[in-house]
Amino acid sequence: MKAQLIPIAALLLAGCAGNPATVTTAPTPPPAVTPAEAAKPPVALQYLYGSAEAAIAVRATNARIADYAAARIKQRPTDSVILAAGATMDAPRFEPCGNKPFAAVFDADETLIWNLGPMRYFAEKGTAFDPKIWDQWEKTGAGKAVAMPGTVEMLARLRAAGITVVANTNRSAANAKGSEDTLRAAGLGDFKHGETLFLMGDDASGSSKDARRATIASRYCVIILAGDQLGDFSQQFNVKDLPAAQRTALATGLGATALWDKGWFLFPNSVYGPWEKLGWDDIFPSDTNWEPK
Repeated sequence: MKAQLIPIAALLLAGCAGNPATVTTAPTPPPAVTPAEAAKPPVALQYLYGSAEAAIAVRATNARIADYAAARIKQRPTDSVILAAGATMDAPRFEPCGNKPFAAVFDADETLIWNLGPMRYFAEKGTAFDPKIWDQWEKTGAGKAVAMPGTVEMLARLRAAGITVVANTNRSAANAKGSEDTLRAAGLGDFKHGETLFLMGDDASGSSKDARRATIASRYCVIILAGDQLGDFSQQFNVKDLPAAQRTALATGLGATALWDKGWFLFPNSVYGPWEKLGWDDIFPSDTNWEPK
């Protein structure tokens, strides 16, 4: 609302700025600002959830996943795309496949589904993320979350090829049934906690997904990892106090570059993520500073 008040004040001042002797009537007030104009969604929400551009980007990622998986299973890969314990991005090693069945592992939120309900609520109320509200969403959001563009079709292609679809998400294990219901209601099929749905609280690692990934890799030859945050691929990207420049270097180095779109697939998410903490100097290096003369 405050953003709308500035131009209105400017118009009023402009109407009074002439010679006082020539001003005989009050300036005409500007048209009233409608509630819709005064409370537009934040740009990030407009882009991710409402734009054709984001829909195209998500569909393209889903298509690449399905095409890559169809080609990959013909080769019987030796290794999974899940990093082995102790491996680093500089010296990557992967969990062996053996004769295990194929699987594709996905994050859930903003990877399989868009959480339109709570994201609108937070934005309209002008509040930050609230764990208590999110807990209610996990329990009762079935039918309100929607499958992302092209996701239903992509998962159908994977399952038709004999690839098990697994979700590994930081939703709470205490709300497993709610997440199972939410994924099913979004048209994404059945997920069963402990078998094809892994949640925060399944082990003692908290929000780190590495231990859950290791459990999944012990059962499956994972040929696809997909998510919207780097932590969906390795906790190495989420080391506490890791400088932004080092995190970027890690994600764009030779080890990771060999995996992007070749087993690792990243979905766009402009709404939330670790990048929210970046400051001016993280985004704009000092040697790029410029001012008009």
